[in-house]
Amino acid sequence: MPGTDVQRTIDAVWRIESAKLIAALARLVRDVGLAEDLAQDALVAALEQWASAGLPDNPGAWLMAVAKRRAMDHFRRQERLDRKVAELGREFETAGTYDDGLDDAIDDDIGDDLLRLIFTACHPVLSTQARVALTLRLLGGLTTEEIARGFLVAESTVAQRIVRAKRTLAAKRVRFELPERAERAERLDSVLEVIYLIFNEGYSATRGDHWMRPALCEDALRLGRILAGLSPDEPEVHGLVALMEIQASRLRARTDETGAPVLLLDQNRALWDRLLINRGLAALQRAESLVDRRGPYTLQAAIAACHARAPSPEETDWIRIAALYAALMQAAPSPVVELNRAVALGMAFGPQTGLDLVDELMAEPTLAKYHLLPSVRGDLLVKLGRHEEAQREFRRAAELAGNERERALLADRTVAAGERASAP
Repeated sequence: MPGTDVQRTIDAVWRIESAKLIAALARLVRDVGLAEDLAQDALVAALEQWASAGLPDNPGAWLMAVAKRRAMDHFRRQERLDRKVAELGREFETAGTYDDGLDDAIDDDIGDDLLRLIFTACHPVLSTQARVALTLRLLGGLTTEEIARGFLVAESTVAQRIVRAKRTLAAKRVRFELPERAERAERLDSVLEVIYLIFNEGYSATRGDHWMRPALCEDALRLGRILAGLSPDEPEVHGLVALMEIQASRLRARTDETGAPVLLLDQNRALWDRLLINRGLAALQRAESLVDRRGPYTLQAAIAACHARAPSPEETDWIRIAALYAALMQAAPSPVVELNRAVALGMAFGPQTGLDLVDELMAEPTLAKYHLLPSVRGDLLVKLGRHEEAQREFRRAAELAGNERERALLADRTVAAGERASAP
């Protein structure tokens, strides 16, 4: 297999397997930083061996077996940890090679390493930003660059947060376990934030050749559903699950047969998954039944429900959506929410109303490199017939976009606006 093909294959395997690998290793070694190091060692071994020996039948199991051997080597070098050596040694004596049943045999009452890893990474000894960055790195398998794009901060900043977070967890001897119910509630906000960020990376990939990464959406949904089962009386957990279910219902309609993005108003609604919509609406009803004042995730789920219930784009209740965004600004104010509100206002009351709000956001520093700001402005300018200005905005948006598919879409819109501008 050529070197570039091997690298591409390993990258794909890593995306799929890294979170499970790190989570399982963390359970064994009780150290998140060490678990990631061991997983990286296995990745290096794969790079060295797969080029000549070929891809193994089960790449994930291969990486796990190599990582566990590295763990054994590590503990053997640490005489103080003889107990760990014996524990791992017994595993291999019993199983001989890695198999799925090995992990099942040592599972505890929760039975989900990924969820345990999220709660460990979201420990209160870490800042909120560090918790989110670390969990995205460990659970989502994202690079520091991808996380930086998601947070609109410098890549070096994210890298420093992750390194410091792992050092802090090790220094504070944070145990790899699911906390008790009271402590679990304290970490819930950042856990929800992390799960939704993972979902969003799957829903709209910040970079790469694919518009979506559905596996990340599935992971986030699974984690959200498990969390809802563990926290049945937490309205925002159900609100987040509702939001993800309804958004996930559109995955099949979000790209065409070539993989190109299809915008919401252009989607074939017959492709929307009604089962997921119904699950989402039920979760939304559950969230709203638990609290008088809706939180950020429940409000976003209510917005998604407006789209899900509309038979066509023309029948969408944009006035209600604009009102929900206004409520969201009260609950969780941010420039991105305000940008979304501008879109809703433009649909409900005309493009000039939306453009007025977008123009106010042009001076917002955190949106300076956010490609959706010029993209939204370009769309509103098109509707106002100001095609030459729209062309400049779409070109600017394409320059800022990190995803190849999204960049291509914006480039097409740049050309289309230019053609309209030059038309007699």
